[in-house]
Amino acid sequence: MGDKSIKDEDTYEALRDEGYSKSKSAAIANAQANNSVDHDSTPLEDRTMEDLYEQAQELEIEGRSDMTKDELIEAIRDKN
Repeated sequence: MGDKSIKDEDTYEALRDEGYSKSKSAAIANAQANNSVDHDSTPLEDRTMEDLYEQAQELEIEGRSDMTKDELIEAIRDKN
């Protein structure tokens, strides 16, 4: 790809292969390269349940399917 805005090409390509969008793949790859869990600048409280669930899945948070929005936010912050 060679895009200088992508900090972790391997992660980016793996995420693209899994079906993630270009922008989501770039955000996740760059966050991992920066060792940052919060790969989206949107505050956790302003994100959708779907976004929080996806991030919880990426962080391998157990029990995420049964969590409320507040519980997901707390679990994501605990992993940070």
